[in-house]
Amino acid sequence: MPHLKVTPFDSSIIDAKLAKSSLMTFRARALKGEDEIIAVSYGGEEFLLQLKPDSKATLLKYDKVTRPLKVNLLKEALDKVSKELELEILSSNIALSNSKAPLASEYFKKIEDFESIEYPKEKLSVEVGFGSGRHLLWQAQQNPDTLFIGLEIHTPSAQQVLRQIELQGLENIWVVNYDARLFLEMLPSNRCEQIFVHFPVPWDKKPHRRVISRSFLAESMRVLGKGGRLELRTDSDNYFWYALETFFSVPKTGLEIRKNEALEVTSKYEARWRKQEKDIYDVYVTCHEESPERALSIEFNFNDVKYTQGLEENIPKEALVCEDFFVHFERSYKIGNTALLLKCAFGSFDRPEHKYILIEKEQSRYFASMPVKTTVNAEAHRKIVSLLSQKENNV
Repeated sequence: MPHLKVTPFDSSIIDAKLAKSSLMTFRARALKGEDEIIAVSYGGEEFLLQLKPDSKATLLKYDKVTRPLKVNLLKEALDKVSKELELEILSSNIALSNSKAPLASEYFKKIEDFESIEYPKEKLSVEVGFGSGRHLLWQAQQNPDTLFIGLEIHTPSAQQVLRQIELQGLENIWVVNYDARLFLEMLPSNRCEQIFVHFPVPWDKKPHRRVISRSFLAESMRVLGKGGRLELRTDSDNYFWYALETFFSVPKTGLEIRKNEALEVTSKYEARWRKQEKDIYDVYVTCHEESPERALSIEFNFNDVKYTQGLEENIPKEALVCEDFFVHFERSYKIGNTALLLKCAFGSFDRPEHKYILIEKEQSRYFASMPVKTTVNAEAHRKIVSLLSQKENNV
């Protein structure tokens, strides 16, 4: 990713440049270590650059948490900052590129998009963990009147399917690079016709990481319309029996089980398992009633959090683990004597949020974007506010 190596310099010159800078907004120094952060506002976006000093060369690079999707925007900002600070460049990899940013496609949707999104088709189906995408692409080809949302946390697989969407000229697939267990919260009630979960990772040694759970099933039944169906397909005996136990725990659902049924489209892995004569199980769960509309009102404000002298000394050093979420203040940076910048991981154990929190004397906020509006993030946020406003006994 874009970076510059420059001759070591006195970083205090940044403070002198801030007042007249066209893009730098503040400098933050780590409370532990020598690294620093430069906040940038450029191209309509806010993001951070990291400054890592060394006796031979100082590294000026992107910040992973806040980096913009457009790589060229980041490269331009690095170039402009180096020129404003009159840095002597030793090496660089910020040559502008005409290539697309990763996942740059109109069919790629970010999780934040679903806070207010219009669905182009009346019918909607979801596939969880589409892998190579064979089943997802085939379904879209066979059902042009249905919008298919494919969820895949493996980025190369998501990129591969996005390429296939364009090559095949499909217009009814959205790809989301996010955890399905959290994504379902973003969908309206009674909106889906089908949810496919084909060959999920069994996680026999870490069953808490399985996508199928009581909470996932409850969310599935909420977003499925009456008569809609959740389809599990697995080659794992353990997962099959675990899923049955989970599915039987929910009232007012219909359950159908099939074994070794051949589908019209199969993955290369399924073909291999069939040659090995492995059993493949299908479990269909049908929703038998409509659900009330979900009215989530989640606000990530810091009304009770203001910077006061010495706040940084009371930040918890260890991760705080609760039943459904965690909070971990990973790094602390001081901005002069009047503000604090915290790097924080929180929320779901399997798909946590990584954000910076800017705490000033008059106000505080997430820098530079809000967390996703899920219930687990809302719970974690309330814990963060409680800790930073020093209302907890252990702070």
